[in-house]
Amino acid sequence: MPITVGQDSAKTRKTLSAGGASFAYYSIPAAQAAGLGDFSRLPAALKVVLENMLRFEDGKTVTVDDIKAFAEWGAKGGQNPREIAYRPARVLMQDFTGVPAVVDLAAMRDGIKALGGDPQKINPLNPVDLVIDHSVMIDEFGNPRAFQVNVDREYERNMERYTFLKWGQTAFNNFRVVPPGTGICHQVNLEYLAQTVWTDTDQNGDTVAYPDTLVGTDSHTTMVNGAAVLGWGVGGIEAEAAMLGQPISMLIPEVVGFKLTGAMVEGTTGTDLVLKVVEMLRAKGVVGKFVEFYGPGLDNLPLADRATIANMAPEYGATCGFFPIDDETLRYLRNTGRDEDRIALVEAYAKENGFWRGPDYDPVYTDTLELDMGTIVPAISGPKRPQDYTPLDRAASAFLDVVNEYRGTDSSAAAEDMAAEGPAPTEAPDPRKSAAVEGQDYTLRDGSVVIASITSCTNTSNPYVMIGAGLVARKAAALGLTRKPWVKTSLAPGSQVVSAYLEAAGLQDDLDKIGFNLVGYGCTTCIGNSGPLQPEISKAINDNDLIATSVLSGNRNFEGRISPDVRANYLASPPLVVAYALAGDMNIDITRDPIAQTPDGKDVYLKDIWPTAQEVAELVEKTVTREAFQSKYADVFKGDEKWQGVEVPQQETYDWPATSTYVQNPPYFQGMGAEPGKITNIDGARVLALLGDMITTDHISPAGSFKETTPAGKYLTERQVAPREFNSYGSRRGNHEVMMRGTFANIRIKNEMLDGVEGGYTKGPDGQQTSIYDAAMAYQEQGTPLVIFGGEQYGAGSSRDWAAKGTALLGVKAVIAESFERIHRSNLVGMGVIPFEFTGGDTRKTLGLTGDETVAIHGLDTIQPLQEVPCTITYADGTEKTITLKCRIDTAIEIEYIEHGGVLHYVLRNLAKAA
Repeated sequence: MPITVGQDSAKTRKTLSAGGASFAYYSIPAAQAAGLGDFSRLPAALKVVLENMLRFEDGKTVTVDDIKAFAEWGAKGGQNPREIAYRPARVLMQDFTGVPAVVDLAAMRDGIKALGGDPQKINPLNPVDLVIDHSVMIDEFGNPRAFQVNVDREYERNMERYTFLKWGQTAFNNFRVVPPGTGICHQVNLEYLAQTVWTDTDQNGDTVAYPDTLVGTDSHTTMVNGAAVLGWGVGGIEAEAAMLGQPISMLIPEVVGFKLTGAMVEGTTGTDLVLKVVEMLRAKGVVGKFVEFYGPGLDNLPLADRATIANMAPEYGATCGFFPIDDETLRYLRNTGRDEDRIALVEAYAKENGFWRGPDYDPVYTDTLELDMGTIVPAISGPKRPQDYTPLDRAASAFLDVVNEYRGTDSSAAAEDMAAEGPAPTEAPDPRKSAAVEGQDYTLRDGSVVIASITSCTNTSNPYVMIGAGLVARKAAALGLTRKPWVKTSLAPGSQVVSAYLEAAGLQDDLDKIGFNLVGYGCTTCIGNSGPLQPEISKAINDNDLIATSVLSGNRNFEGRISPDVRANYLASPPLVVAYALAGDMNIDITRDPIAQTPDGKDVYLKDIWPTAQEVAELVEKTVTREAFQSKYADVFKGDEKWQGVEVPQQETYDWPATSTYVQNPPYFQGMGAEPGKITNIDGARVLALLGDMITTDHISPAGSFKETTPAGKYLTERQVAPREFNSYGSRRGNHEVMMRGTFANIRIKNEMLDGVEGGYTKGPDGQQTSIYDAAMAYQEQGTPLVIFGGEQYGAGSSRDWAAKGTALLGVKAVIAESFERIHRSNLVGMGVIPFEFTGGDTRKTLGLTGDETVAIHGLDTIQPLQEVPCTITYADGTEKTITLKCRIDTAIEIEYIEHGGVLHYVLRNLAKAA
């Protein structure tokens, strides 16, 4: 389907030639020459958005004043938060978020029929690619059978979902599915789908060149910004609206410039660099902002390292972390098999339209910070937040602090107390517990590494760290070393290209020797699909309340995410993951202490097995080839025999199977009228949960496994689903009944209404402890609205829309927090839930909230964007306090979304009315 460009934008339309062809494009220099403003020093990231305004200027949705606002942005020092309508070129999905998105589209087809409209109006207008990557679970590991066994189990568990997705591929236009076992969506996007400069025909039949842009239903969509493709994560509901032609309403963002200088030193990796970047930007505060990387250091930074930094933008809180187009961009496009004509177009377009980063690149930024890459040291981050940066030489002592905090002890204080009572002990008491493992000849203790996983798009897309991990394995195997017997090891590359170059270098054999056999192509441990530990290990951990640890090369280590048996989780480079598998213990200072012994008893240190930068670079140059990318992506949409054998009905609307526990018709559009409602005040609301700081979307809507004693487990058990077949919350996101029951059900979430209780519990209407789901249903029966209170950075982490969908379906009308992360705030609005922020220094703590209060919020019937409104809190003893809240409905169109009950309701009604 051709793109529809703005009818009023012809004055900025020019022509360029590249690769033997001619292309129309929308020229920023031409806009400047036409007197629309000075755009010469805008950051490249913001020029991408400006080009979008030029291309879609129609005098209505996008106006000349919107374009001029970008010049004013520069004149005002990088600030001008004007509301604009932005239209990305395409949409990227993964299956955990993609299944509920396709469920919504299928439900919208039913809904538009009910409103008298045409179901064919529910079709993506922009290209949509869905990559199945979140489903594979590590049941088998450490042997040659692991990959095939895990693939077979994946199909057994997920056939209902795969049948549904394949139906979607046949039923919807512009919708492609990359089958299981291919790779991780962000890596497939970076290595194959992304073009840096996109082309399409417009309504006049002309070929138009413009920046490649996208939104994705996964927060790490930002990874592709490393290749100068502007993209970020949104909730599925926002992505669906974008697919159906609804522009994304956003404010012109601030852009923070991050200057990189120097070069990485021997012994450090791109992972070490990104962990430092995350720490710095979290401290800076960049939520809702673009970050653009610039400076002479980029000349020394391969695109693979850039992609690693861009990938973790959600971890540092930014909308995106962007790298401009330069020679390295062209080199990467060529090396990954892109067409030479496309590469010529990228270079010509970037230079013609002011996107090229040359020696004179010197934009205006809202603010800046700087890092000399020569100061980077080896590091990890943990135990529960990506920004908990720890230099490697402090990792062991920092873990002891974790033990002390968890046990409620302080070794140094204990030593001082004992010294006051008598002779000083030789050392402080050790707070660490240990326990024997039944049937085994080893003992576990606090800090035992029970999971070591090379996983995640963040690092497996980077051949420098993957080759590095293989060389560590080679040197270790040559010395007769292997993983400790209690460590569950796994290798889950982000694409088949990784396997191709590891095999070409002979490194996969070395990784196999120490337990890092291929387990699948997908997110695995990083999304919580680490699979079960050996029963005797799990029992030893849980019976003795041990603080078991995991080390993974991922981007997320939130509480309760990686494994229900593991409390402390650390992010590390792939070579360090291998090293920790050999050491098996977080208490070991692997920078100084022996990490293992050879069979003849000789100590082995990290320096003995660590490769040099030259060794790594030589193998990368030799084995990471253009031909490997072209070969592996030749049939990317074909899939294996299992996928080809999935049969689906050819029908316009979906025939919802009544007995399915994976896919159900959601209730959002059932009984929906043709007209929207009105925003009403909230009165008599009760508190469902009182939550602390950094409540992530993993806390709100966990993705991992669950037990039969949970509300979701009981629901499945009642439908004769055996616990072995529960799969995960993430895989069941097509069933609202499971997901409602899983909302706020993270095993580590702490509701401050209860004293010291972990898990998804609250007080019901009778004041007694019960599950959050059961309490919410009891309140719904009474017709009582609900609110949630939270702290800072509420909704950090994944883009998962079910964190908002579940909140809405539980009957929550408002979430009141100290601050919100960008994606979750947008998702709440998209589901008709109003986010509010405290003002004037108020917090749940200063207000002395216990959860027994009643809440009223007025002024909503005349609400305006970012308006302040009164909130009256009635305490249990009858006293009242009125505070002021800032309504985080940020734009005018979002008011309409709330009136309609959500963004999809808004789109559906408009499509039904359209001729």
